[in-house]
Amino acid sequence: MTENDQKQLGKTLWAVADQLRGTMDADDFRDYMLSFLFLRYLSDNYEAAAKKELGSDYPDPNAIGNAGKTPLSVWYAENPADVAQFEQQMRRKAHYVIQPRYLWGHIVHLARTQDDTLLDTLQAGFKYIEEESFQSHFQGLFSEINLGSDKLGRKYHDRNAKLCSIISEIARGMALFSTDSDTLGDAYEYLIGQFAAGSGKKAGEFYTPQQISNILSAIVTLDSQEPKTGTRTKLDSVFDFACGSGSLLLNVRHRMTDAGGSIGRIYGQESNITTYNLARMNMLLHGVKDTEFEIYHGDTLKNDWDWLRETNPAKKPQFDAVVANPPFSYRWEPKDEASQDPRFKNYGVAPRSAADFAFLLHGLHYLKDDGVMAIILPHGVLFRGGKEADIRTKLLTDGHIDTVIGLPANLFYSTGIPVCILVLKKCKKPDDVLFINAAAHFTKGKRQNQLGDSDIARIVQTYQQRPEEPIERYARRVPMQEIIDNDYNLNISRYVSTAGSEAEIDLAATHAELVKLDGELRAAKNRHNAFLQELGLPLLP
Repeated sequence: MTENDQKQLGKTLWAVADQLRGTMDADDFRDYMLSFLFLRYLSDNYEAAAKKELGSDYPDPNAIGNAGKTPLSVWYAENPADVAQFEQQMRRKAHYVIQPRYLWGHIVHLARTQDDTLLDTLQAGFKYIEEESFQSHFQGLFSEINLGSDKLGRKYHDRNAKLCSIISEIARGMALFSTDSDTLGDAYEYLIGQFAAGSGKKAGEFYTPQQISNILSAIVTLDSQEPKTGTRTKLDSVFDFACGSGSLLLNVRHRMTDAGGSIGRIYGQESNITTYNLARMNMLLHGVKDTEFEIYHGDTLKNDWDWLRETNPAKKPQFDAVVANPPFSYRWEPKDEASQDPRFKNYGVAPRSAADFAFLLHGLHYLKDDGVMAIILPHGVLFRGGKEADIRTKLLTDGHIDTVIGLPANLFYSTGIPVCILVLKKCKKPDDVLFINAAAHFTKGKRQNQLGDSDIARIVQTYQQRPEEPIERYARRVPMQEIIDNDYNLNISRYVSTAGSEAEIDLAATHAELVKLDGELRAAKNRHNAFLQELGLPLLP
């Protein structure tokens, strides 16, 4: 399938969503739409693995007819004694099991025939996937999909009919394309982006625009100590403590594998239950096995993931790479004992009015000594005073702030403010800070501004090469003494201004122009006075 077809599939499904949701809120409909796309992926992937496992014993789909049977349902009926062993093999090879009656093909048949058991079958199927399909149970994976909601209809029959309509149309849209797992993954990402665009400020809870993800993933996959040497060959672990729908983590994974490298385990944390479920689905839908990732539902600021609070330093989790796009200037309520929290006690506690530095310090605490962290934050962290100034000063004094990247305004669905990327390391080699001012380099869009491929490449290349000489109005390595002289203020324009130099004024030419204009003014006045004199009117002085 071509890239254009992949995008077209996403657009087709979006058109279906737009047509079917009616008066339903876009956020509510998103959960139904993405869950059905997820079920389609799980079914396709499982049936392909089953066909490979059973070989010539796999029933011919063309010989079954269209009575709602799937090849697997036929095989199950004909081989009941072998089902248990088959499912055991599938758990080992495909990492999960789906019983035939819950496969997408059977669900679509129930929808197309307006079968009154569709709703009950879906509910049972979702519960089965959550509790029995995977070895590591995905409890609550579909908890936000309320099949009993009045938004689908007031009575069971109405809700069932609405689901029949939704599923039939989704199936019709997808039938126009030959879909594989990569394509469905791309369509899923496209739909998340479209729903984000329609959600306005809410979108910040679950979606980092792909163009910004590309910058962060490129930075953390380069060699952390010597970026000039290129992409590292192995990344044992990557962590996003505000992972949303997981797109940023997946971007890191794709970049590593596309470069021929390998990636170990993926870790994420998300406090919003709906978004947490999206992230888990997104991982599986992109072919990340359940043994290759762990997403935790909980509050990062409270550090309520027990695994992270390991008191034995030898067992404390640490990560090769940390990426994050936490909520900007989030109001929080730190407890009195926060000053003794291992994450904050060496730096101070971020103010209640803005948890930006609390998020940053959380990530830094779990970064390996030779790791790299890239985090998106509002510009205020660069210059605000009070407790934030103290934290910023300590981070600079300890040599942890490696690079400051200023991005254009209006890149996000959730806010129009310009943001920055801070790159942090525990053991960075340069004793200066690299400033990249990319605020003026973008393409203006209707709703959001866009970073083009060349804009992204220039940012990444500048970070990677860390040029000795300044790049006029774009980048400069700033010695620590200059930052100290500026009271540890990191306001980017202090060090790299995008303002163009004023053109030199040619005084001789300007004088000649003024003399010429004065002569023309005198001649015009004389002509005007001649007319006034003929009319017997007072002359101009």
